[in-house]
Amino acid sequence: MLAYISSFLTFQPCNYTILEIKSVGMRALKSIWVDLAEKSYPIFLDDNWNTLFEKARACLENRQGSLKGRKMLIITDENVHELYHKAVKEAFETWGMVTATAVVPPGEASKSLQQAEELYTKALEAGLDRHSLIAALGGGVIGDLAGFTASTYMRGIPFIQIPTSLLAQVDSSIGGKVAVNHPMAKNIIGSFYQPECVLINVSTLRTLPGREYSSGMAELIKHGIIRDEAFLAWLESSQESLVLRNAEVLIQAIHRSCEIKADVVAKDEKETGIRAVLNFGHTVGHAIEAATGYGTYTHGEAVSIGMIAEAYIAQLSGFISPDYISRISKILSRAGLPTVMPDLNSQELLNWMQHDKKNVGSRIVFVLPVAPGKVKVFRDIDTKLVLKALDAARNEILNKYADI
Repeated sequence: MLAYISSFLTFQPCNYTILEIKSVGMRALKSIWVDLAEKSYPIFLDDNWNTLFEKARACLENRQGSLKGRKMLIITDENVHELYHKAVKEAFETWGMVTATAVVPPGEASKSLQQAEELYTKALEAGLDRHSLIAALGGGVIGDLAGFTASTYMRGIPFIQIPTSLLAQVDSSIGGKVAVNHPMAKNIIGSFYQPECVLINVSTLRTLPGREYSSGMAELIKHGIIRDEAFLAWLESSQESLVLRNAEVLIQAIHRSCEIKADVVAKDEKETGIRAVLNFGHTVGHAIEAATGYGTYTHGEAVSIGMIAEAYIAQLSGFISPDYISRISKILSRAGLPTVMPDLNSQELLNWMQHDKKNVGSRIVFVLPVAPGKVKVFRDIDTKLVLKALDAARNEILNKYADI
């Protein structure tokens, strides 16, 4: 572990600040600062609710003033409500806050304007004003939905992220991208709205279903592919412990993953430049989700397949070797993720990609690997090559395209 830590500290320095490292038994509470000037905020990482809420209270009182008597709406889903709502609600109430709770159905279908309208009603019924807060307790769907609600209720009230899934902990809770879906496109209605803080309790991963845990591994692995080959190599060597959800290893993995995302977000909050690299696998992945009705694949599963498909685009474009595709495929497969393109019409997938919000005019934007730990953004990939790459990803053969 120490060898890995020293190697990534010299690999690609990140613009993050460690706020504090506090001993908690054999582990340590870790804090990462997302540096966005007046919109900056901390991420707190531990495996103990009491430790996390102690830090959160100090953070919020420093930013918001006294919390006593303030109203809060906790937004969660039916599954997470049963597991963690009581502990979270009691913690806020010990601060003197007045809490209300909104419980929504689990799943991507809840990321809708209709569900947001129901949450506005709940907020009004609870008497939330501009000094109130919203807490997003759950996975990525809840974080996106609650954040979107907070960003638009009374033109914006403060909110905090309490992600309970691996996917949300390493990706969607960080960076302020909040949104709901439209029937024609995923995450197309939204805004950039930063939380006051992010509380990551890795102990919540113990109750996460295996498929959801694997889904989060896709984004974790993605961060190594796009930004840090040393981290990718460490993930490969530590994969057995990660699959077993070893808390020590998880804290190290999530911490580094959050550092990478925080660094990218700090450089480009609103995705006008470098932040686009975080979308590796997402152009094809979002098309797969849309084409299958947002129910067949989890987000991480679709992104996993998308990363392989986009790696094939990179290989056919002459940027990487087939060996690197095999390396990416192996680590994704060992994490329990699919890597073979489903039997979907390639032209239909291409049509869905035309609706991707990253596009510039009629040009589909792709993030492609060009070396281990490095990707670049491309806006001029020929659609014929994309269709051939989708076919290659479906059939796992490249030799018939050797003349490209």
